Order: sequence, then C-alpha cells, then structure tokens
Amino acid sequence: MLSICAFNGGFTTNVIPSEVKLMGTFRAMDETWRFKAHDLIRKQATELVHAMGAEIDIDILVGYPTLYNNEAVTANARKLAEDYMGIDNVVDTELRMGAEDFAFYSQVIPACFFRLGTGNKAKGITAGVHTPLFDVDERALEIGAGTMAYLATQF
Repeated sequence: MLSICAFNGGFTTNVIPSEVKLMGTFRAMDETWRFKAHDLIRKQATELVHAMGAEIDIDILVGYPTLYNNEAVTANARKLAEDYMGIDNVVDTELRMGAEDFAFYSQVIPACFFRLGTGNKAKGITAGVHTPLFDVDERALEIGAGTMAYLATQF
C-alpha cells in the first residue's frame, strides 16, 4: 500500500515551482514484494520525471519489516487468552499494515503480536488511536498486564 501523504512545493496558483517534495509511506505483507516494490517505485518515478525533462532525488527509507505472527504460537496465545479473559473477550481483527518495532522480533523468532482493546462504550471512550479525542479506559492496563503475566506463566 503506497500512500503519498505530503506534497510540498510552490506558493501560488500561477507559477510552476522549481522544486516539489512528495513524502509518503509504503507497507507490504511480504518482505520480498516490499523490496521489489521499492525498485519499481524508483524506476517508475525516475522514468516519469526524466520524461518530463526534470531531475529527481529519490530516497526510500526501509523502515519497519513485515510483522509475522507464528500460527502455532498465536493459536496457543489465543487459547490461553480465552482461558484468562473468557472466549467472548477475545476477537479476531482484520489484517493491518501497522508499523511496529515488534516486527523485528517476528523476523527472527516465532512471535505473536496481539492488540489490547482500550475503549469502553459505556464510558464514552470510543475514539480511535491517532485522533485528537483518543482516550484509554485505564482498566485496560490491568487487563493487559494480567494477560501478559498469564501468557508468560502458561507458555
């Protein structure tokens, strides 16, 4: 997934700027594809810019790797979480392309990354992360610490 999130350059509507800067994020679910896509982005951007008679300076930062959840570890963690919190309190989420430090671990050891719900509709805590209204039901801290301790003692 490629998102161009910033386009900077120019200060008026009737003058072509001498320089523009595009910034964005590229995320993938596969490391091989990610690096192939980096090459394709470089190639296509360079060819397009050169075809227009301009120059390009392209810098792609590698960033965080793909996060892999090991199937066996994840299945075991899910069962233990259900034992600890109750089956109704453990749900699957959609696949996401988040950028996480934890992904580095998952490249070298069997890992399981899970999310801890921090909202509480009854208390009006419903805003998503990275929004100005984000809040946390502090009971999630107790639940998270308890879950981690239970997983650690049962694994």
